[in-house]
Amino acid sequence: MDDNISELSDLVRINMTKGIGSVTYKALSDRFGPAGSILNAGMHQLQSVPGVGPKLAQNIKDAANSVDVDREFRLAEKEGIKIVPYYSDAYPRNLKSIYDPPLILYIKGDIVDNDIMAMAVVGARGCTHYGKTQAERLSRSLSQIGFTIVSGMARGIDSVAHNGALKTNGRTIAVLGSGLCKIYPPENRKLSESISERGAVVSELPLSTPPDTRNFPPRNRIISGLSLGVVIVEAALKSGSLITAKWALEHGKEVFAVPGPVDSAYSKGTHRLIKEGAKLVESADDIIEELGPLSESLKTRNGVEVIDPRSLRLNGQEAKIFSSLSNFPLGIDDIISDTKLPASVVASTLTILEIKKAVKQLSGKRFVKT
Repeated sequence: MDDNISELSDLVRINMTKGIGSVTYKALSDRFGPAGSILNAGMHQLQSVPGVGPKLAQNIKDAANSVDVDREFRLAEKEGIKIVPYYSDAYPRNLKSIYDPPLILYIKGDIVDNDIMAMAVVGARGCTHYGKTQAERLSRSLSQIGFTIVSGMARGIDSVAHNGALKTNGRTIAVLGSGLCKIYPPENRKLSESISERGAVVSELPLSTPPDTRNFPPRNRIISGLSLGVVIVEAALKSGSLITAKWALEHGKEVFAVPGPVDSAYSKGTHRLIKEGAKLVESADDIIEELGPLSESLKTRNGVEVIDPRSLRLNGQEAKIFSSLSNFPLGIDDIISDTKLPASVVASTLTILEIKKAVKQLSGKRFVKT
């Protein structure tokens, strides 16, 4: 067997072992090395690793002998699903940077480099008409300016968010709390097919894993991990969406919340987030403004490097002039020289950028980004 295939098979076997997540795997890997060495370790050796008791050690030994990895690979091939390990170059960069990235990511569809510019939009399952309207409006707007929309494909706000992106022919990624061969909720099967054609449906769980309430909190860390930030649209005080917001804070991501009617139970969670410091969101502009420092390595869907994500809401001429600026004052003659645009065009465009609050004019006709 090819060494790469063997290594992947061993890791899939580990991933299919009950009780092992990325943190436990790291501890085992630090002690024994690659997945194959972990599977070959003895019971006493395994139990010498902090956090590994007799039950988990036995699970590992059982997995070494009884987990049908070949069936998993055959099923993946039949369903057109890729099995991507954490060490692969195809593994999403955003997700790889969190504390506990999934060992394995099952992907139906494609995750591409430009998906580094992703925003999660999540919320209540039992949402209101107001919530659905806001989720679709924001998802469409974010999609139109180049964001990939990430959500959990649950009923309610999640499904609306995915559909909002699809309506603009934008990209969207769904993260499931079940295996990819157990689509949940079942009425979203057609939606999952549409998402896989315009993005990806992903899970860290073995393909035949049924949905379970215990799967969703870990699933939410993947939603956060794939994204630059998380937008919460409607959430009760006890809501899975608030768990996603918590993961985002732990990951150092931005948390945004859409305010709602004060007398709605579905506004309680979002209003609490706002009181605790989440950015209040009325439009996509609020999100773009907040993400300025995160823009260094972002790319648009067309592959053009973006110096600042605020430039995504500007036309080509505005973006060119905006990109020539920095946080240090630059004279109008320097801007003309840098952009090679006529002086009249630069002057009028700078006025427009001032109106859009993208730049600020200082004394002596010098300009800086706001």
